[in-house]
Amino acid sequence: MKTTDRPSVTRRAFLKQTAAAAGAALGAPYVVPGSALGTDDNVAPSNRITVGMIGVGRQVIAYNLRQLVAEPDCQVVALCDVDRWRLAATNERICRIYGGKRRGGAFGDVARTTDYRELLARGDIDAVMISTPDQWHVPMAVAAVKAGKDVSLEKPITRSIAEGRLLSDLVTKHKRVFRVDSEFRSIKVFHRACELVRNGRIGKIHTIVSGVPGGTLDPGKKLTSPEYVKMPVPEELNYDMWLGPAPMKPYTEQRVHQIKGYQRPGWMNILDYCDGMITNWGTHLNDIVQWGNDTERTGPVEVEGTGRRPPAGGLFDTLMQVEVKYKYANGVKLIYKTDSPYVRFEGSEGWIQAHFGRGGIKAEPKSVLDSKIGPDEIHFRLKGDKRDFLDCVKSRGRTLEDAEVGHRTTSLCHLGHIAVQVGGKLKWDPDAERFTNSDDANKLIAQPPGRNPWAL
Repeated sequence: MKTTDRPSVTRRAFLKQTAAAAGAALGAPYVVPGSALGTDDNVAPSNRITVGMIGVGRQVIAYNLRQLVAEPDCQVVALCDVDRWRLAATNERICRIYGGKRRGGAFGDVARTTDYRELLARGDIDAVMISTPDQWHVPMAVAAVKAGKDVSLEKPITRSIAEGRLLSDLVTKHKRVFRVDSEFRSIKVFHRACELVRNGRIGKIHTIVSGVPGGTLDPGKKLTSPEYVKMPVPEELNYDMWLGPAPMKPYTEQRVHQIKGYQRPGWMNILDYCDGMITNWGTHLNDIVQWGNDTERTGPVEVEGTGRRPPAGGLFDTLMQVEVKYKYANGVKLIYKTDSPYVRFEGSEGWIQAHFGRGGIKAEPKSVLDSKIGPDEIHFRLKGDKRDFLDCVKSRGRTLEDAEVGHRTTSLCHLGHIAVQVGGKLKWDPDAERFTNSDDANKLIAQPPGRNPWAL
């Protein structure tokens, strides 16, 4: 499916009052004057940031789409997904939202395509939100940057350390706005913890502990189990495009995602497409580690780790449990392990621990939490991740979690993954981004996405 059935009016075409000439190969949003003039949310089309969404699966339906369409100065104008059912379902959602309470008047179909290159070729898109399986993150982000688009990219942003260096350097070269799509810097307890730590409220930091949930265990079933054997590819799915840079494997629903549904997808547990929880949730919590430790643009100097993976022969093969120990040049030690999601900072004068979910924030002494941050101290802006991205698209400023910060956080997780595979204590040079004592570890810096590291 490459086009909508209804030709429509692009934002720029509307401003030039040339609606009749706006029938592009991919139909753009059709907005009638009441909405287009910005009468119901007071933002005219000329001041709206136009966004194309690449990948419209579970994460988009649960979070990303809802957050973007809630912003009055943003308009989603195009969708891309290799699953045509998801394209149609997401289009219907957008039409209901924009044609209802948020945008007065009538609203037609948004542009839809199964090929991300067609979306990136559009001249009426300012920015893209990439929410695909991990093997596609860097190839699509690189293409978007080269196409002149600003990028919000789901975490983890890379499958290897080398990919991250390439992406960060390219963003800088092309002067694009980039945001890692992680909301944890926008969660009040983590924001508060980092401000208190960075302003010395618990003295000199010596130890940090971060926890992440465990992986999803393949339920003891082998690749020969009925639900894992080769299945016919659904007619609405372009499976070859879904695989992309990953190795060719026979289709089964458990390998990809639920057809006509949005349950947690199986690909998140398969090394061909994802490194599992060590990078998935790890990039959330370890970004807070890096932020609070004031090391968000560098990395540790030592790493060692252990981990457990599922029994051989099953479809799922990402790490189930992990414990990684790091040391930074400033002497701070980090313990990253499978646990509930939290970050704990321990200093010479106390500790602070912030939890995701119901745990809230705790400290010792408790009075630390009542401390006021003075006007001359370090302050971090508190805003939603989507709002942060949109504001920086307008200002051309640096987002709270830009490409270099995202690369360093994701690298921290990759370093742990490499340490589990290689074994022993590894010495890391964060400036050169090389191991100084292991050729085997250095081979994994540029590990091609999709190559199973357990086969080494």
